[in-house]
Amino acid sequence: MPFPPYLAEGDRVALRPFGAADGPEFTARVRESRGLHHPWLSPPDTLEAYEPYAARLSGGDGGRAGFLVCERATGAIAGFVNVNNIVRGAFQCGALGYGAFAHAAGRGLLGEGLDLVLAHAFAPLAGGGRRAGAAGAGPGTQTDPADKAGLGLHRLEANIQPGNTASIGLVRSRGFRLEGLSPDFLFVDGAWRDHERWAITAEAAGASGRGGPDGAG
Repeated sequence: MPFPPYLAEGDRVALRPFGAADGPEFTARVRESRGLHHPWLSPPDTLEAYEPYAARLSGGDGGRAGFLVCERATGAIAGFVNVNNIVRGAFQCGALGYGAFAHAAGRGLLGEGLDLVLAHAFAPLAGGGRRAGAAGAGPGTQTDPADKAGLGLHRLEANIQPGNTASIGLVRSRGFRLEGLSPDFLFVDGAWRDHERWAITAEAAGASGRGGPDGAG
């Protein structure tokens, strides 16, 4: 079964959608990475759990979109970035979920992948539909996601437990701002956990050089 084509390429990584053929590699990487991921996230570690998970992220219902971060040199899956809970209308916002796998941790690959996702998320929808403040690609993007159909969003948020310093450092380095603390926000690892709310808009991403307004007009 062939893998989906890349949506965007950077210096070391490229993005592509989840596919059914990715199940064996993805779930094996999850099992290898349990020590890294716990207690912050729990992606599917069996094929039975992966199949509906991937189908939701690639189903085209408009409410979510999932991206595998792959090493360009080998094609290996280094991690993933998902845009969940997409709300349209006046909000044009999505919530991020992401993780690196153990073999890729500490190499900056997930950060490069996140840069590509920001550019893609803030790029216009198919047919040129977009919210005010259109987005272009960030630095290091060789295949500009704005040349393809993006998500047309204006804002992305990442809800992170205060103790997850690596994740907070990742979004802070990408220009996200801390908007506040939500007590008992999400049920994670058997309990309701407090989460910090970090967010970035297309305009702020453009100011940081990571996939923001294209300056048209």
